[in-house]
Amino acid sequence: MAEPDTGIDRARAILQRAPGTDDYEALVAIEESRRTPFDHARLAEAAWWLAKFEESMSARQQAYAGFAEAGDDRLAGLLAARLSIEFALHGEMAVGAGFLARSQRHLRDQPDCVERGFLQMVEASSLRMQGKPGDALELAGEAIACAERFSDGELLAMSLHVEGLLLLDIGRVTDGLTRMDEAMALVLAGDLAPYFTGIIYCALIQACLELSDIRRAGDWSDAAGVWCEALPPDAPFVGFCRVNRAEVERIRGGWAKAEADAALAAQELAAVDPGAAGLALYQIGEIHRRMGDASGAAIAYGRAHEMGADPQPGLALLRLAQGDPSVAAAALRTALASSPSPPRRAGVLVACVEVALATGDVASAKVASEELGSIAQAIGVRALLAAAAAARGAVLLAEGDPAGAAEALRTAISHGQEVRAPYELARARALYAHALRDLGDDEGAHLEHSAALATFEQLGAEPDAAALRGLEDPDARPRGLTAREVEVLRLVCAGKTNRDIAVELVISEHTVARHLQNMYAKLDVSSRAAATAFAFEHDLT
Repeated sequence: MAEPDTGIDRARAILQRAPGTDDYEALVAIEESRRTPFDHARLAEAAWWLAKFEESMSARQQAYAGFAEAGDDRLAGLLAARLSIEFALHGEMAVGAGFLARSQRHLRDQPDCVERGFLQMVEASSLRMQGKPGDALELAGEAIACAERFSDGELLAMSLHVEGLLLLDIGRVTDGLTRMDEAMALVLAGDLAPYFTGIIYCALIQACLELSDIRRAGDWSDAAGVWCEALPPDAPFVGFCRVNRAEVERIRGGWAKAEADAALAAQELAAVDPGAAGLALYQIGEIHRRMGDASGAAIAYGRAHEMGADPQPGLALLRLAQGDPSVAAAALRTALASSPSPPRRAGVLVACVEVALATGDVASAKVASEELGSIAQAIGVRALLAAAAAARGAVLLAEGDPAGAAEALRTAISHGQEVRAPYELARARALYAHALRDLGDDEGAHLEHSAALATFEQLGAEPDAAALRGLEDPDARPRGLTAREVEVLRLVCAGKTNRDIAVELVISEHTVARHLQNMYAKLDVSSRAAATAFAFEHDLT
């Protein structure tokens, strides 16, 4: 059969083949010296879909060398651009940069053509990896213009998705999502090669997850899962989809399934994309931390870091749970400094509020909460709005404003119920219960406390569940003491000062003093020593 005439046609002929239909065994059986560059390119693609990555890269390099030797600069330039991305994904940045330079050399003197558009798209992706979104945006725009000039749907879809990611990186969320939607419309039309389809699916879902657009991420993850089921089981995109599904499942509360999917994805992707494998390991760390398995969480975060994934803010929150808030705060300062992207900053800021309140630094918590609120309003996603409202409520509680806290936390709960993120919703309800206690609404506090506790127990979030148990039994509280007053009394018995109690319960010293005053009146005592004696007498310690 005659080969297609142009480089881009030949590249498309390879990519458009349905995954798994390339006769890998037949290609391998051809004596290497008799293989044409086109045979090597087909073998590279067939091996890639079977997760034979070293063989795929070797065959692709041979294909590149063959086309370069034959003077086919357009196809040699395309193959070099693909190799530059693959080496970069493997962490071999210098080799990737070398192949990108080769691609530029092959295509720089070519007339206006689709191949040059693909190079511009790859150059934009490379600059994005280097943290240079401004320079990359211009190149992505040029690639889009090239695609429109040549009516090339695949170049258009890929360039739109790259431009969308760049816009998200610089905080232009609405514009970024619009570009991603355009790219996805081309995917859904069914005209894209499977390779490009997988890239755009994965990028969109990851972007939704970073934006905390959980419902949208879940919908696209379900759609991508259906697409992945039609692929060979060893196809790399199966692993990428599994990482995304694991994160969605973790957020939705299916922790056992999420951990199993993440562990399998980490194994599948370790060779093709260590960074993606690291993201899967980070999900395992998040699950173990919430379940109270500090050792398992630390191992998972450590392995994620080794694979090139950022272990923050999860690792900082683990250190906080282990009683080392100064280490947690320092790690989060570093994470914030290296997180210019608003969505990425939002996740770190949520942790900053928690750590600052745990150390009694209400001022810093308020600053972080206000920035988080600004980002949430700009992005407008319900999960972020819920997180910002919960953070604001926690700060108001610490400032001694339970009425303001209750209002903010009601907003957090309202948004959270739409998001389908049970763990975060339960934490907001636990805070709301605290606010209601401080307002004297014991019955309302009991309802919220019970709902939060039931969710934590169902999820297996033992540290959160343990923190709530035993506080909602009115019969165990003599003299009309509220649950919050019992908490304060127990800390008084432990020798804590008002400031210590404020830090522990994330409330203001003024609120602690008010609880003590009310408690003394109910117990008919006038000193901490007498209150302590009463507590021991009534088994409240």
